[in-house]
Amino acid sequence: MESRLARLEAVQAMLLEIGQKASSCTDISEFLQSVHAGLGRIMYAANFFVALSDADGPVNQVRFVYFVDEVDEPPGRDELFELEEGESPTAAVIINDRSMIMTAAEHQARRQDNAGFGIGTIAEHWMGCPLHDLNHQVLGAMVMQSYDKEHTYSTEDQALFAQIANHVSSALQGLRSMDRLERAVQERTALLAHEVAERRRAENIQRALYQLANLSATATGGSRLNMQLHQIISELVPAQNFLMALYHPDTQEISIPYFVDEKDEQAPVKRFDFGLGMSSYILQRKQAQMLDRAALEALIASGELKQPLGSIEIASWMGAPMLLGDTAYGVIIVQSYDDRVLYTQADLDILAFMASHVAVAIARMRADREIRRAKEALEEQNAALESAMDSLKEAQGELVRQEKLASLGRLVAGVAHEINTPLGICVTATSHLVEELRLTREELANGTLDEEGLQQFFGIIDQSLRIMTTNTQRAAALVRSFKQVAVDQSADDIRSFNLRRYLDEVLLSLQPKLKGKPVTLEVECPEQINMASFPGALSQVVTNMVVNSLVHGFEQGEPGVIRISVALDGDLVELNYSDDGIGMDSAALAQLFDPFYTTKRGTGGSGLGAHILYNLVTGALGGSVKVLSSPGLGLHYKLRFPKIQRKVAA
Repeated sequence: MESRLARLEAVQAMLLEIGQKASSCTDISEFLQSVHAGLGRIMYAANFFVALSDADGPVNQVRFVYFVDEVDEPPGRDELFELEEGESPTAAVIINDRSMIMTAAEHQARRQDNAGFGIGTIAEHWMGCPLHDLNHQVLGAMVMQSYDKEHTYSTEDQALFAQIANHVSSALQGLRSMDRLERAVQERTALLAHEVAERRRAENIQRALYQLANLSATATGGSRLNMQLHQIISELVPAQNFLMALYHPDTQEISIPYFVDEKDEQAPVKRFDFGLGMSSYILQRKQAQMLDRAALEALIASGELKQPLGSIEIASWMGAPMLLGDTAYGVIIVQSYDDRVLYTQADLDILAFMASHVAVAIARMRADREIRRAKEALEEQNAALESAMDSLKEAQGELVRQEKLASLGRLVAGVAHEINTPLGICVTATSHLVEELRLTREELANGTLDEEGLQQFFGIIDQSLRIMTTNTQRAAALVRSFKQVAVDQSADDIRSFNLRRYLDEVLLSLQPKLKGKPVTLEVECPEQINMASFPGALSQVVTNMVVNSLVHGFEQGEPGVIRISVALDGDLVELNYSDDGIGMDSAALAQLFDPFYTTKRGTGGSGLGAHILYNLVTGALGGSVKVLSSPGLGLHYKLRFPKIQRKVAA
């Protein structure tokens, strides 16, 4: 009686301990360990385990959260077992939601009927009770077993075990809730840690890309650039051993401008043919590769990798091509000799990502280099062109000056020829008059001079004087006209003049050009147009238009008409010049004002007449010029320039 009372007191103490432990403990394994110890104080409990289903999973999928056994090895705590009815006593308790007592004989009999019944060692006595949640749904099973025939479980033991199982079920509710909460916290913490790690990784990549962009914008190449690139990539992946190889498609070679290795001080080769080594292997496949030593040896053995260059005593290896579109610039390779430093797929993705951006940076630097070279070449060409332009302007100015002098020389020659005629007549008349005077004096001395002879002498004197007066006046007019025109063409001063009288003087100076040619010159100009401008420029313009018509507009002996009409349009003078010569087609007309363009090359045409005309009208006269022509319809100039010129000619 006393032993029974003591056992009941022990049971009561155990139940109190279960309640206290459930309220103070947060770990299920620790709690079940306490339950196991309490059971050992009231009955044989050498072998004890608890199987629980996941909180949100099906009831037939369980984990052995606590397992102590004298014979069998404990399963993994996180290992998930899927139970099927009839496969084990534990499955029967959970699936059927019913306590179960089984002896070794019963277990053996069940196993004979079903060879797969039970996966553990057969116990002499086995008992299990289901564990329930607050809704009386099965959440697992609590089991005790004995391999010793001397220790079996009585009816009282079974009742106490079932009662303790009920208390354990209640306690597990709170512990599972806490465990679920802790697990959720742990999962959330792990997720946040992963997010933080991913964010830090993204920030590192972003910083690396910024550094790379800045590097490509400020650096021009060389070992310093490669060293900084190595440092940037080392911040993202382990890169103690680093190699950069550049591809040269023009020579089908690969060079190694940068090499850092903890075993070798220098690269085994500085330049080699494309097709050899791991660099060629990566470029041929145009995708990043990750290898360990076994994979590298397999590539070499299969012949897929030709003639590896450098050490193959690697633990881990990665290579990524520097590609921009279909253009390959080279390869970046990192490797590890330490088994503790093994690359992952994430490392390979980062290396491939960085290699593609390095390709962009290389392309940018090469483009910048080409732009600088092109700019320098362009600057040299511009300098040469400017020098040539200056020389051309000097030559053109000299040619224009020579053309002006030549035009003035032709004018001088023409006027001189024209003056020779009246002067010659005057000389002849003077000689005739001198001879008549001598004969008259002889007749007077001989006394043979009569009134009729004297009257004849007076007639000869009168006729000779009229001839001399007419021709000297003509010569004087030519000299006066030539003098004014010549002075105007050689001077660059603004002066006032009457346009009609000045045109007459200019055209008078051109009479030698018109003499002997069947070309009529018609002029219409009001008498009252007084100008303040550059008469020399106007003289040169009219002279060039007339001479160009005579040289280019009319064939030898061909009759024609040149018309000059002048009118006022407000403060502007409108001068229209036209001839009815052969005209020009559109191609020739488009080049009319170009310097050195002429349709009479080799026959006296300099190609500067129209060019000088255009420059004088738009420059010195401050006006505009338009020209119209077509084959067979002659040439028409329309000039507009201010009557009063207020600016200084440049």
